[in-house]
Formats: sequence, structure tokens, C-alpha cells
Amino acid sequence: MPESNFVDYVKILCRSGKGGHGSMHLRHVKYNPNGGPDGGDGGKGGSIILRGNHNYWTLLHLKYERHIFAEHGGNGGKDKCHGTDGKDVYIDVPPGTVVYNAETGKFVCDVAYDGQEITLLKGGRGGLGNFQFRSATNQAPRYAQPGEPMQEMTIIMELKLLADVGLVGFPNAGKSTLVSSLSNARPKIANYPFTTMEPSLGIVGYRDQKSFVMADIPGIIEGAAEGKGLGLRFLRHIERNSLLLFMVPGDTDSICREYGILLEELRKFNPELLAKQRVLAVTKCDLLDEELMQMLREQLEKEWEEKGLESVPVVFISAVSGYHLDELKDVLWQELNSESNKLQTIEADDRLVHRDKEMTHLAQELADEDADDDIEYLDEDELEDIEYLEDEEEGM
Repeated sequence: MPESNFVDYVKILCRSGKGGHGSMHLRHVKYNPNGGPDGGDGGKGGSIILRGNHNYWTLLHLKYERHIFAEHGGNGGKDKCHGTDGKDVYIDVPPGTVVYNAETGKFVCDVAYDGQEITLLKGGRGGLGNFQFRSATNQAPRYAQPGEPMQEMTIIMELKLLADVGLVGFPNAGKSTLVSSLSNARPKIANYPFTTMEPSLGIVGYRDQKSFVMADIPGIIEGAAEGKGLGLRFLRHIERNSLLLFMVPGDTDSICREYGILLEELRKFNPELLAKQRVLAVTKCDLLDEELMQMLREQLEKEWEEKGLESVPVVFISAVSGYHLDELKDVLWQELNSESNKLQTIEADDRLVHRDKEMTHLAQELADEDADDDIEYLDEDELEDIEYLEDEEEGM
């Protein structure tokens, strides 16, 4: 069993209910032997409906829901009795959930806010009974409609974290340390690559009781857009962030080169990510003096101009000592509330999530998901052997 409760990827077979058949019945009662048609209509099949629910923050409650089926509609009966309608099935998901067709990789829908309801699979309509087909020229119709068939689809649900600021950087760039310093979040921190195995959110307090949400994304390495490291699994969380905070250690050989590699990985994964507002934080600056930081700032501006890269705000920080963290929050708040950022968010939000999956990556994703779900169950004999060995150890 996985240790983490953070689940952002599930695959489910969904099936709506089929419509009930209409009834073909002719009324024969005492004193009215030729009562005519009285077959009732079939009931409607249940639908599969997605519903946004802010009480959920992961897809953990759906991880082992392999099949979700709605009820079928009931058949019509005599005396114009209508068949019962099948119950709709509501699937509660956290806001930010995107649904894809698991067979084709096509985008299906996006649940963006709390309370939003989207009909994923519509239940079949019930068939009409022969009572509906009566006419002056056909007073005793001996046929009725069958119900409409059910709809079936295997879907992939992906959760893309909704946050104001997303951290982008190589492993051990200080992302988790920064989140723990600015918020009450306590992500795992250690001196080895890929310490962060799952995204985490932290609420950063600002002046006058204001705040914004910061997302700690697992480290990106060169080639992440092709599936190396953890890139493919977690790069999608960056799509939902309003602003991207790039983090590069101050003791690296070339800050501009590492920043360029991160930009290229985002471009390969989704070119529209480059339209987001960006801020560069040079971390671990407690090892640098003021003169060296000023020289690095001038060198960055010069290299960006030579390479034709867009200049972005640069802040030199140290999450451990707290150096310039207040300045970083000021810059982030200013960029989040700038008019250009608001316009880009409105224009690009829909386009960012309405992207089909690449079939070259879809097969690998499904294989990884199946591998994560491989659970070994013990039969009764094996359980008895384990209990016997435990009793022997206690006796010794």
C-alpha cells in the first residue's frame, strides 16, 4: 500500500443506465373487452454526474472505485404505468479535476469550482408504450419502443492543484524549505534528490490579514517533459498556478543556464505555460555577500539580453536564515495582483486545461498506475501460518 494519502490520478470504468422498455399491452376488462392500448412508457436510465466538492482535496476516495454504474430504468407496465427512473450517480471530486477518455486520450471535461455539476454520461431515455402510438387510423397498435442503450466510458481523472504560486526548480533547490518557512506546511526536507514525492500546499500570510496559496511541486530535471524523473506525473500541477516562482541555488555554476533548462522543459510539456507571470528566486544566498549578489544580478540581465530571454523580477533569498523573504512576498503579491497577470489568467485558463493527452505518454501513465495498484492479498492458509509463527515467537 502506498504510504501517502495524496492521490491525483485514478482510472474508472463508468456506465450510465439504459432506458426501460415501453409496454405493449391491450386493455381487456369486464364490460370493456376492447379497451384499447394502455401500455406505459419505460423509465429513464440513471446518469453519471461529476460534482465539484471543496471538502475533498485529493482523489483518494475514488482510488479503489474501479467501476461506477448507474441504475437502469424500469420497464413500463399495463394501465399506462410508467417505469421507474434509474437513480443518478454523483461523483464528488475536488475542484481542479480534469477528465480524459482513457482509450483515446481526448479531453472530456473540467470541474473547476465547488458545486459545479457536469453530466459525464447521460442515461438512456425510456421507450414509449403502445398507448403513445394510438391514433384514429391505428386504434390498437401492437408495438412499443425499446429503451435507449446505456453509455460506457473508461475515464482518467487527474487533479491539478489550484494555487496562486507554483514553485519550479531542480531537486534540492530549496522549494520545500521555502514553503515551510513561509507557511505552516511541513513538507519532507532532506539532503537528497526527489525528497518531495508529492505536491503540497501552504497558505502564505501577508500584510493586513491577506494571504495566497503556494504549491510545492516535486523537482524537475532535464528531460522531465519526456518522462524522466517525476516530471510527467507532476508537471500538470503547474498548469493551474497563476504565477510561477523559479528557484535556482546561488551556488550553481550558471543561474541563467539552469533557468533556461527549466523554461525549456515547461515549453516542451505545454508551450502555453510560458505565458504565465514568472519570478526568479536565487536561493541559498546566506553563502553570498552583497557585492557578489549584485554582480550576479547584472550578469543575469546581460545574459538574458544576449539570449533574447524575457527579463523577470529577481530576488535573492535564504529560506533558512529568512534573508529577503519579506521582499519575496512583496514581489509575489505585486505580480499576482498586476493587471497583466489577471488578463493572462482569464485568457489562458480554459486553453491550458483543454488539451488532449499524447498517446505516447498515455500508455506509460496507465502502466505506472497499474503498477502502483498491485496489491498482494493473502489467503486463509497464509494468514494461519503467519498467526502460528507469531504465537511461537511470543512463546519464545
